[in-house]
Amino acid sequence: MTIPRLAAIILIFLATAAGWFALGVSLVVRTEEHDGKLQKQVAQLWGGVHTQVAPDAWVESRRETVDTVEDRDAPSGQVQTRRVPRTVVDRVPAPLVSTRADVALHLDHRQKGLLWYDTYEVRFKGEYRFRNPDNEARTLVVHFAFPSASAIYDDFVFTVNGEAATVAPDLADGARASATVGPGQDMVLVVSYRSRGLGEWLYAFGKGDVAQVRDFVLTMRTNFADVDFPAGTVSPGEKRADGSGWTLTWRFTHLVTGQRVGLDLPNKINPGPLASRITFFAPVSLLFFLTVMLMLGVTSGESLHPMNYFFLAAAFFAFHLLLAYLVDHVSVHLAFAIAGAVSVALVVSYLRLVTGMRRAITQAGAAQVVFLLLFSYAFFFEGYAGLTITIGAIVTLFALMQTTGRIAWDDVFRARPADLEVRPTTATRT
Repeated sequence: MTIPRLAAIILIFLATAAGWFALGVSLVVRTEEHDGKLQKQVAQLWGGVHTQVAPDAWVESRRETVDTVEDRDAPSGQVQTRRVPRTVVDRVPAPLVSTRADVALHLDHRQKGLLWYDTYEVRFKGEYRFRNPDNEARTLVVHFAFPSASAIYDDFVFTVNGEAATVAPDLADGARASATVGPGQDMVLVVSYRSRGLGEWLYAFGKGDVAQVRDFVLTMRTNFADVDFPAGTVSPGEKRADGSGWTLTWRFTHLVTGQRVGLDLPNKINPGPLASRITFFAPVSLLFFLTVMLMLGVTSGESLHPMNYFFLAAAFFAFHLLLAYLVDHVSVHLAFAIAGAVSVALVVSYLRLVTGMRRAITQAGAAQVVFLLLFSYAFFFEGYAGLTITIGAIVTLFALMQTTGRIAWDDVFRARPADLEVRPTTATRT
């Protein structure tokens, strides 16, 4: 090994790292462009984020009032005063005294381009009791807002006191109904529907920042086990495994809160972000691989030529290039397997011509599986990639230190290139 050769290998490494940086940036750009356009398309096709707000009700009472209006006479400029009668409709909120809600979430991921979207089907049913706050019979008006304007609502049921309510044709502001309720009596609203949404499912106790909740029970059933709760939401008081999912229950007697109830549906591994993270990490994998190959060459006395390292780096780059453009068309695991097999085949088939099949497999092939494939596959496990790579780096460092501890490095770098060149292989080498 000589200084010029080492400098050439470093230059090859830096050039390959620059190529990986360009490929990683292109993956990020493709992912962001797809996400900006495709998320809107998915929301329009499937439905957006659902935020179901609790219905509200009020007592409407009419009263007559008289307004004083001043008119200015144009010719004379005199001001004349007249009294104009007007009917005023007062709205007094009717308290929501009881809530019983059932929610069933069925996760059904959809892939668009380089991203998976956590789409779901939801069945919702709520029974609400509103109390007439007056000491005489009043007309209560109830209003129910839909959780998303870009969703469909099938099997929609809207009943008041057991009877189907007449709903106005224009539902842009939600559904409204009215009923006459006796003094201190309750109006029972039952609403249910089937719909589809994207991302989170949320339930808000009211329209304002802080709401008062009485006698509240919400039961949610899922067909998935990986549940998480968004920031700003209340965790369930009860959680019970139910087949492949969970049954979650929120129960409150008398609560005042500005938080909501909700669930963040689990995300699938997104091919675009995963491929970009693996690509940006690629220089580290190649650095480990080149270091191991250099040390093996020094210890065996048969160092590779810089042109050999050029082709090895190109085979590494082929893995990430193929992965970046396969994830659009096949599953990310299949794309990883195909790209890995192609890259390992390139390295082993090339080095068998340079060093022989045994060294190509036991040294280069094994090192590539560890530093390229295993290190890259660690990114499939969220939160464990850094730990896996750290352990691998420490083990590699230990092995190299033990292997090269007795090497006289002055002699290595004083050696002439001809002393360490690999001799031409013969047809009988295996």
